[in-house]
Amino acid sequence: MAETFIPIPIDTVTEAEEQPSLTYRLDLENGRIAGRIDKLEAVNQAIRKAIITPRFKCLIYDNQYGCEAEEAVIAKDAGREYMEAVTEGFVKDALRPDTRILSVYDFQFEFKEDRACVFFRADTIFGETQIEEVI
Repeated sequence: MAETFIPIPIDTVTEAEEQPSLTYRLDLENGRIAGRIDKLEAVNQAIRKAIITPRFKCLIYDNQYGCEAEEAVIAKDAGREYMEAVTEGFVKDALRPDTRILSVYDFQFEFKEDRACVFFRADTIFGETQIEEVI
């Protein structure tokens, strides 16, 4: 079998660069798209969406996307101590694939009736952000 030589001009090779984070604004409460967002606002939306999307349940996503916190908490009929112990790891794992997120820290929890809220901070390539989400 003959080898094929395909020349690649060096002057056309470029360094990898971060893609823009411009995306559609999702109105998750009403199930609609409402304009566009970029930078920190887009990262905030990506964080929220990754946390509320159950991993392994949505066929549109691969097994790297989503969070396992809700299922783990429901399956174990978990108490407050268990939720606080496992949620931080599940959230960090859900956000690890997003290269815009540099670190996630300062987790706090608030329990109200049948809801558990998680609060945390994240350092991103666009700056620091604070997240509040119901698990």
